[in-house]
Amino acid sequence: MPQIVILPHPLFCPEGAVLEAPAGKSVCDVMLENDIDIEHACDRVCACTTCHVLVREGYDTLNEPKENEEDMLDKAWGLEAVSRLSCQAIVGTADLVVEIPKYTINHAAEKNH
Repeated sequence: MPQIVILPHPLFCPEGAVLEAPAGKSVCDVMLENDIDIEHACDRVCACTTCHVLVREGYDTLNEPKENEEDMLDKAWGLEAVSRLSCQAIVGTADLVVEIPKYTINHAAEKNH
């Protein structure tokens, strides 16, 4: 079974994590099932960017992003060539290394209170 290495994030995963990831499941679902409470404001329907992640290793083993995901990613903070919406990124057969960006539209604003 593939693994997802989650790099440390001060809010969602301070210690980092190594998760078992069944092929065919979204990166977002794997994180949520392992108590990494990544934001997913649209309830995982590709209508926001709060579950944006950077796939540092294994990007090419994920499913191809669809046009609506690419359109949403254009609105994401810190967009990079390896950006995906974790709700749309489906685990294949290879291990992944994933970084949760420092900010999203939601938690950048909430942290300023």
